[in-house]
Amino acid sequence: MPKDAKIYINQNLADEAAIRFNVPTLTSKTFTYLHTVLEQGHLAGGGQFTVACESRLRELTGSLKAQLVHSCTGALEMAAILCDLGPGDEVIMPSFTFVSTANAVVLRGAVPVFVDVDPQTLNLAPQAVAEAVTERTKAIFAVHYAGVPAEMAPLAEIARAHGLILVEDAAQALGSKYHGRPCGSLGDIATFSFHETKNVTSGEGGALTINRPDLVERADIIRDKGTNRAGYLEGAVDKYTWVDIGSSYSPSELTAAMLLAQLEHIDEINADRLSSLELYRNGFFDLVQAGRVDLLTSPDHCCGNGHLFCLLLRDAQDQKRFIAHMRGHGIETPFHYVPLHSAPAGRLYGRCSGSLAVTDSTSSRLVRLPLYFGMGLEIDRVIGTAREYLTDYVSIQCGVRSIHCATEKPA
Repeated sequence: MPKDAKIYINQNLADEAAIRFNVPTLTSKTFTYLHTVLEQGHLAGGGQFTVACESRLRELTGSLKAQLVHSCTGALEMAAILCDLGPGDEVIMPSFTFVSTANAVVLRGAVPVFVDVDPQTLNLAPQAVAEAVTERTKAIFAVHYAGVPAEMAPLAEIARAHGLILVEDAAQALGSKYHGRPCGSLGDIATFSFHETKNVTSGEGGALTINRPDLVERADIIRDKGTNRAGYLEGAVDKYTWVDIGSSYSPSELTAAMLLAQLEHIDEINADRLSSLELYRNGFFDLVQAGRVDLLTSPDHCCGNGHLFCLLLRDAQDQKRFIAHMRGHGIETPFHYVPLHSAPAGRLYGRCSGSLAVTDSTSSRLVRLPLYFGMGLEIDRVIGTAREYLTDYVSIQCGVRSIHCATEKPA
């Protein structure tokens, strides 16, 4: 796409000979906004671009308050502090998630309790959550995997019944909706990521949204290194000082400027990605019907944002061969994730509740396909290359399926 378009791909990163897993999008205002920050000389956070981003995020999420922070990791750490987590407390979460979800809990001295996920969405299985609650449980961290919302209604019922705080790890889900309500408004607290792999990005970056009035003031204090600086700026106190724990979670104005340029076009970006996701689903439909691969599904009451498309292959060997095949054709197809309960730190700091069979099976079979704004005809190349492997290693006869290595195919 031309550089004078509203949104375009960074052509320096879009190499025709290779297809990256992700290519960050830019907009026509990106450089204008960055130049404005440099020209004005206000580089630290809290300036006009931070304010504008937070206003836009409140609109997108329908939340009471939105705070721009330096990363989703930082937002999760703030959420853990707002939950008043401490030694002996437990937090229920999926094992199938990024390490930051658990790290935020462990840093407070609390214990992540890993439970299994729904095989269709890879989001928390509410029944597994209900069975994991103990007298030490203090919160539930629900991850919206691939931008598809978790089943927040039953999770909210569990939280209410036991007096727990419900946190949305919505790192992948800005713009997604559950029963018509936007992610970020579904729990007590929510966290978002603007890492370069996300739909809208500032390179690194994140946000915290809050839906409980009693947490708003403390959130300001935590973000401002444990000081009441926000109250000082509002004229509520004549000087600011250290009043609580906290850290330096604010991003720079340069980060906010880059993010705002994309937030202004998030509907277009998400629509383009959803279109690509649908092309992928159609491109593998017959192989799903034949039982060669599986796809994740999105319930009718969930509206995703096109963040991620993945294939579920047969086993770890199939996964390894597929990734090697695609890499050989210059296409990046990473897996996602190593389950936290099986990681060294997960075994040290956390514990499991119930069987995690879906998590274990999924992690050894899942591969992600490239998905970014403006893929165009590249998506046909990805589908075609993937199908070369998928049809080469499978024979389907009379409903009985068997995998053959290329060197083992019958004459």
